[in-house]
Amino acid sequence: MAYQLWIIVAIMCASFLHLCSSDRIHSFPGQPNVTLSFQQYGGYIFVDDKQHRGLFYYFVEAETDPASKPLILWLNGGPGCSSVGIGAFTEHGPFVTNYGQSIVKNNYSWNREANILYLESPAGVGFSYSTDDSFYNTLNDEITAQDNMVFLKRWFYKYPAYKNSDFYIMGESYGGHYVPQLAELIIKSKVNINLKGIGIGNPLLEYETDFNAVDEYYWSHGMLSDYAYELRSSVCNKSKSSRQNLRGCFSPDCVAVLTEINDEYSELDSLDLYYVIGDKCLSYNLTQATFLTHRLRSRMSQILRSLHLQKDKDTYQGLDECPEKNAEMYLNREDVQRALHARLVGAKQYRLCSPVVWDKYAQEDEEIPTIKVVSNLVKSGLRAFVYSGDQDSVVPFIGTRRLVDRLAKEIGLKTSVPYSAWFVGKQVGGWTQVYGDRLTYATIRGASHSTPTTQPKRSFVLFKAFLLGKPLPKSSKL
Repeated sequence: MAYQLWIIVAIMCASFLHLCSSDRIHSFPGQPNVTLSFQQYGGYIFVDDKQHRGLFYYFVEAETDPASKPLILWLNGGPGCSSVGIGAFTEHGPFVTNYGQSIVKNNYSWNREANILYLESPAGVGFSYSTDDSFYNTLNDEITAQDNMVFLKRWFYKYPAYKNSDFYIMGESYGGHYVPQLAELIIKSKVNINLKGIGIGNPLLEYETDFNAVDEYYWSHGMLSDYAYELRSSVCNKSKSSRQNLRGCFSPDCVAVLTEINDEYSELDSLDLYYVIGDKCLSYNLTQATFLTHRLRSRMSQILRSLHLQKDKDTYQGLDECPEKNAEMYLNREDVQRALHARLVGAKQYRLCSPVVWDKYAQEDEEIPTIKVVSNLVKSGLRAFVYSGDQDSVVPFIGTRRLVDRLAKEIGLKTSVPYSAWFVGKQVGGWTQVYGDRLTYATIRGASHSTPTTQPKRSFVLFKAFLLGKPLPKSSKL
């Protein structure tokens, strides 16, 4: 009798998660007084047997009929930045923060179309933690992918109702490493996960191409003079990796060039380089985008500082986004952390981006191209959607578009939808090109590095098209 009762309870848990999960979120402080049609969950999955490493997740069911909707794993970048604080509460979660005191309903939340699982990874990011500090000395892409794989296996065990759902991995920024590497590990491991495709926005895919596209973007958008762009491009060595580039730039001619154009580059710090048409929020300066831009631009700064041609600047200078400041304020509230079932371990406050992870993460990994991994995934039959906010100068669309086009040619995918505008209603949403039936590239017009933050409706239309496996709409609503 007891065994039969256990079976009945297990079946009910698989079908109605809210009856069984202690991780269910009942409501958030400051939440709008509206009836929600979906459930939310937050908690920890331990990825090591001694429970030293707990990865925090925030799971949002689809607004309608979640059992029939796909499951999306979302990974923000950095490395070291929060998928909950950035992805959920400033981009495409059901709520976005309102001056750090309350939250408002997001009309373009992606859970209108899918179940979304936000993962704070690796340990040390956001509310995720390791009680063994020596772990942080081992941080690299391989460890991150392995821990994410263990997380998925154990999460599906806890939420078996989603075991057979169509599964997609999505992310942005340094997610250009996290996303394809995890997808590759799933395929190689032959684990029973119904992986259908990947989606990556403004992704770091190949350091040489992405890094070398930055100056071209500056120049093409009027941020550098013709003289400065031509001088640096013609004199300074464009090498295959940043370390080779650093050594090459110590040549006397290149040092002279960097000295001469340093004033123009210094003026760029007054801009939001992740949203060049937007204003900079001057009261906040620690974000996912800041981490990446520091890595991309630090080599030239190192040279100039070593020659006493430039004063030391704050390590985390760069993008200031007020939505991210508001999210960090909100998630630092103890009542919010209790609602999420989150806790701070080894940290005094919640940070959207972890200086510890960023500082310890293997820097050489960023120089290993992941565009080849994306190529292998497409050849294996997965769908890949790569997109760029066209107002991001740090991982500019110029390099990403070239990489995707090169990938398509290398594996013999012919253009099925030529490069052309796509629409949201009667307005241009961006430009797109489709290769075969498995590879799509698109820009989102007017969007930043974190596209849904600045163009939520256009990003939602793109997301919906990705899930449906359809080309982006032409002059009519999807």
